[in-house]
Amino acid sequence: MDERITEHARTLVDWSARVERGDDVVVSVGAGAHDLAVAVCAELGARGANVVTTYASGELDRAYLRAHDGEFAASDAERALYEESDVVLRLGGPLNTTAMADVPGETQAARARAHQAAREARLDTRWVSTVHPTRALAQQAGMSFEEYRDFAYDAILRDWESLAAEMARLKAVLDDGSEVRLVTERDVQPSTDLTMSIDGRVAVNSAASVAYDSHNLPSGEVFTAPYATEGEAFFDVPMTLQGRRVRDVWLSFEAGEVVDFSAGTNEDVLADLLDTDPGARRLGELGIGMNRGIDRFTDNVLFDEKMGDTVHLAVGRAYESNFPPGHEDEANDSAVHVDMITDVSSESTIAVDGEVIQRNGRFRWEDGFEAA
Repeated sequence: MDERITEHARTLVDWSARVERGDDVVVSVGAGAHDLAVAVCAELGARGANVVTTYASGELDRAYLRAHDGEFAASDAERALYEESDVVLRLGGPLNTTAMADVPGETQAARARAHQAAREARLDTRWVSTVHPTRALAQQAGMSFEEYRDFAYDAILRDWESLAAEMARLKAVLDDGSEVRLVTERDVQPSTDLTMSIDGRVAVNSAASVAYDSHNLPSGEVFTAPYATEGEAFFDVPMTLQGRRVRDVWLSFEAGEVVDFSAGTNEDVLADLLDTDPGARRLGELGIGMNRGIDRFTDNVLFDEKMGDTVHLAVGRAYESNFPPGHEDEANDSAVHVDMITDVSSESTIAVDGEVIQRNGRFRWEDGFEAA
């Protein structure tokens, strides 16, 4: 077994999930993540945790959803499993990244609504999502399998403590700020000019550990929960939603809500997403990528949204970790949380309360930052 798989498992169990003896741990194993699951279970056994494994497959989901009549009931069994768990580890590893492509969007949305209580129970655990490199992911990224493995582990096996210290600088700026303005002005695509309030919110230093209210490995972003959004945004990084490739998404906001939208491809997927529930038309997250170990787009949001020189906005559910104690009920509620990414490496600025903190992908405290 590749030694990096063992190191990945150890990082996940120790740094990310902070597993302790006696913890009840659910390990959700993707169809192609067997080797990582073996390494993770060995690490969990060595720490005296209690383990339940489940199997996750896009092809199983497709078979189930295409045969279903579309009237979904809440899954009490799934909710109870998470309610009795301390930790949930989701090991992604698809064998087919487009397995859900022919499942109607309204069917996927209906199932998401029915499973919202179970999802909330999972989010109340020390949950962490990660991914094991597979040939399907390499194909989606346009890379050889060997090249993709190197890319993935460069992003995952970081000095997370050092990156956390660096990202703390951005967290402090956002915590002290009231308004963020994101602007891109490139001739070959629609411009972005978006203002968002962040007053009263708490930014998360997402350093790949539940100790930082961070639940992805890899991570490497600072995110908050914006509101009162005004303006328009263009997302130039392609993404796969509901098993279908969506490109060139444009959203227009008024009074915090999406009032108009378009997409260059598969616009119907975007429409189904925004129609999931009322909260799906509001932003749940503003995230700024800072993981410079990720150096290219791979059509995998777990990596792409963390890449330095990117900003992502998520429509749908907001995370309670972005709200001070006693204000968690202010979080935008939705059955979905879908990230959309824009490249800010050129002709772009991020300003907080009128002061530019990043220009063309470089923060004001980094070498290469260009003052106005």
